Amino acid sequence: MTTLLFWLAASPAWAMDNQLNDYFAPDVLAKVEKAYGIEARDNLLAWQRLIVEGRALIDDKAKLELANQYLNQINFVSDQAHWQQEDYWATPLEFIATSGGDCEDYSVAKLETLRLMGVPSEKLRLMYVKNVADNQPHMVLTYHPRHGDIPLVLDNLDGQVRLASERKDLKPIISFNDDGQWLARVQGRGGSKLKEEGGEFWEALMDRIQHQI
Repeated sequence: MTTLLFWLAASPAWAMDNQLNDYFAPDVLAKVEKAYGIEARDNLLAWQRLIVEGRALIDDKAKLELANQYLNQINFVSDQAHWQQEDYWATPLEFIATSGGDCEDYSVAKLETLRLMGVPSEKLRLMYVKNVADNQPHMVLTYHPRHGDIPLVLDNLDGQVRLASERKDLKPIISFNDDGQWLARVQGRGGSKLKEEGGEFWEALMDRIQHQI
């Protein structure tokens, strides 16, 4: 079974090549087309072209902007409307193939897209935040250039990749990476490590990804 640590761990170039090939193997594309239609297959092939384009870029910031802009074009759809479930975390294949999802789905897909583009996964975290305006929970992806730096935020509600210090509308709560869960301090600077929880949930999500590719 693929674990969270393995999935998010930094991979050598040959491993990423293999994973990229796995995502877009003919049998995977055929299964996606059978499940969701020819448009879904086209969506995955467009995602493949995006990843290849991103891997040719040298600067991480350029990769962040490319992935954020592209994936933010996907339709926001609630889990109840899209999957007939109150809370469903779609895999990147499901999100992109069906061209719809909610904030968790955008964030997970951005993380996987950037990882496949070659961005070191230790620099990426999924972060739960609260939208200050309506006090509603939300999820974004954050990029941490170096330890202690203010992270950049990739958000489906904002077309620009911005410093966390510029996002006064978001209150950071907790972030996730391959080393477990972290409490977020003001504007995402640093954090106090928590005891890892929810491992079974992540294992289940990663297992679903593994069985799709």
